[in-house]
Amino acid sequence: MTIRPSSLAAVVLGVLACTAGLTVVDAARLQREHAVIIDRGAALVARHGLTDLALFTEARYTRHRAMADLHSAFQDHPLGLEHFPSGSLLPPPVHLTERRHDTVDREAALPR
Repeated sequence: MTIRPSSLAAVVLGVLACTAGLTVVDAARLQREHAVIIDRGAALVARHGLTDLALFTEARYTRHRAMADLHSAFQDHPLGLEHFPSGSLLPPPVHLTERRHDTVDREAALPR
């Protein structure tokens, strides 16, 4: 007795579907097991103020956006434009865009 190709395909697809289902169940099990480790890691990052992940592999100010300074993009030339593509993909870090200083023009007055 020979097996029809469609029956063989149905058996193979059934085995693959069961394997995919077991993969999802195993991922849920591992997520519950590792939740404590992830929480401990998050607490460690918050306690020590660790930097962000390295998202890009170009210049130092694109690898760690939280560690960038105001002039690092222009370190080659004062009027040089951003020459790394990742500089246009992410906004500047928050600590560079928030206003923390008063403007000087209110304090300075021209002598009469």
